[in-house]
Amino acid sequence: MKSNRRTATVLGLLLLFSFVFGILSSVPALEYPDYLVKLAEIEIQVMIATFSQAAMAVVYVSIAVILYPIIKKYNKNLALGYFGLRIIGAGFLFVAIVPFLLLLWLSQSYIAVGQADLSHFEITAELLRQGRDILNHIGMILPWSIGGLILYYCLYKIRLIPRWLSIWGIIGSTFTLLATLLLMFNIIKIVSLAYFIFNAPLALCELILAFYLLVRGFNPIEKNQNEKGSRI
Repeated sequence: MKSNRRTATVLGLLLLFSFVFGILSSVPALEYPDYLVKLAEIEIQVMIATFSQAAMAVVYVSIAVILYPIIKKYNKNLALGYFGLRIIGAGFLFVAIVPFLLLLWLSQSYIAVGQADLSHFEITAELLRQGRDILNHIGMILPWSIGGLILYYCLYKIRLIPRWLSIWGIIGSTFTLLATLLLMFNIIKIVSLAYFIFNAPLALCELILAFYLLVRGFNPIEKNQNEKGSRI
C-alpha cells in the first residue's frame, strides 16, 4: 500500500510539473507580427522556454514509464500502444526545440544585418515558426491524445481513479484529438478560442487528477482489480 501511495504521489507531482513546464515553454512573442525582432530582445525567456520544453518532454516520458506497468496488468497490448504513442509525442517535443533555437539565432542575425534586404530572413523565420507549431501541436499532440484515450480507458476498467474522472479523460482526449485534426486540416488556428475550448477539458481533467492523486492516491480497490485484470 505504501508503494502504491508513493507511486500516486509521484504521478501527481509529475502532472503538476508538466503544467508548470508547459506554461514556461510558451513564448507569446511568437504570435506577434514583429516576432523576429522581439526574440532577440527576450533571449533569456527563449532559453528558459527551451529548457522548460526539454524538461516537459522528460516529465512526459517519466509519466509513461510509471504508468506502463500499471496498464500492463490490465492489458499488455494496450500498455505497449500507450507507451509507444507517449514516447513518440515526447520525441516530437524534443525535436521542436531545434527550430525554436534556430529562430533565436535568426532573430539575432536579422538585427545584426541592419537595413539590408531582409525578405529571406522573414521567409525562413516563418518556415521555422510554422515547423515548430506543427511539431508541437500536431506531431506531439496527435499521438499524445490517442495515448490518452488508451490510458483513461484502462483506468476506467481498472478503477484506479473514480470512473467519472476516467470518463472525463476519455471525453477530453477525444476533444483534443479532434482539435488536432481540425488544426492539421487548417480548419482552426492555434491561437483561437475554438482551439482553447477543445483542449480545455483534458487540461482541467489532468489538473484535477494531479490533485486527486496527491490527496487521495489510487482507489483502495486497486489490488482486486489488478488481480482480475492480470488474468485477462
